[in-house]
Amino acid sequence: MKVLGNIIWVLFGGFFLSLGYLFSGLLLCITIIGIPFGIQIFKLAGLALWPFGKEVRTKPQGTGCLSTFMNVIWILIGGIWLALNHAILGIIFFITIIGIPFGKQHFKLAAIALTPFGREIV
Repeated sequence: MKVLGNIIWVLFGGFFLSLGYLFSGLLLCITIIGIPFGIQIFKLAGLALWPFGKEVRTKPQGTGCLSTFMNVIWILIGGIWLALNHAILGIIFFITIIGIPFGKQHFKLAAIALTPFGREIV
């Protein structure tokens, strides 16, 4: 069922969503300061391409205050808009019964889009 969900996801917009994240990550990696943020965008791109069957977890080892600081910068720069975008799309998908699994995936993307530092995708 995961494979079917991923195929439908990719065909109906997941590929373009992932491509947009990939392009944004490449732009961020041009500068040295943007590399940590670009890596997080690549994490989002991978999840946006094939989200079914993956889980977002907080890293078990202590990441310290650096990840908290980077998450604050992320939220202020644009993470809140990414998370709101995915949350609104998740609400829209929950209107129909068929869209509920896709809405769940958007909520998963919203969670990692809000605070990506200190999280891992399993």
